[in-house]
Amino acid sequence: MIGILALALVSGLLIGCIGIGGVLLVPVLSLAGTDVHAAIGASMASYLLGGVIGTALFTRGASIDWRSASWLGLGAMPGAFAGALLTARLGGSVLLALVGLAVSFSGLRTLLRRDRGEAPYRKLPAPMLGATGALVGLGSALTGTGGPVLLVPLLMWLELPVLTAVGLSQAIQIPIAALASLGNLWEGQLDLRLAVLLSIGVAGGSLVGAQVAHALPRLFMTRLVACVLLLVGALLVFRAGHALAL
Repeated sequence: MIGILALALVSGLLIGCIGIGGVLLVPVLSLAGTDVHAAIGASMASYLLGGVIGTALFTRGASIDWRSASWLGLGAMPGAFAGALLTARLGGSVLLALVGLAVSFSGLRTLLRRDRGEAPYRKLPAPMLGATGALVGLGSALTGTGGPVLLVPLLMWLELPVLTAVGLSQAIQIPIAALASLGNLWEGQLDLRLAVLLSIGVAGGSLVGAQVAHALPRLFMTRLVACVLLLVGALLVFRAGHALAL
């Protein structure tokens, strides 16, 4: 129990600070022996409370564009529900491979990003935001990584300021976690006890991380986490490939 709370706390801290901590939960739980379906279901549920806290803090810091957040959320909700239903029909090895690829993508994208300072803010068209939200919702529910791990790299690739990207990723966590959890509950793959433990840690970590995001430089932490993500992602892909080959 203490180990799970510590893992969730670290994950929440990184979610609130740089937006990619949710990618750690499913891999570490899976490597520790938790069934990947249960790990994904509980992880998605844990992002709900953390998302509410992170969104409130980023709103207080004036770092969320609610027009963009609304369009992203509208696209994310059906994507997240569909992803949860699809997760129940995929084998554990396939899901591990998807999680590993998502982890590796996040780590590589973060590691290769150059620190060019804050990009000027620009509004993205509504259709692009809706399509991005649907893609992120589907991918998040399939891999149990939450919205930020996929949305932050995408928005930064579209040259949005980093705080804007992280702030929007906090807001989009709420509809993604809610709809994915509904789908997981529908399919009977939501471990409520594990979800509660993870929620406590993620919420506490997000509370601290969102405040750190507005106060400290993140370059060193971002590079360090990127290297860890690449290592974990490679390990998961290797394990999934080994299991599929048997």
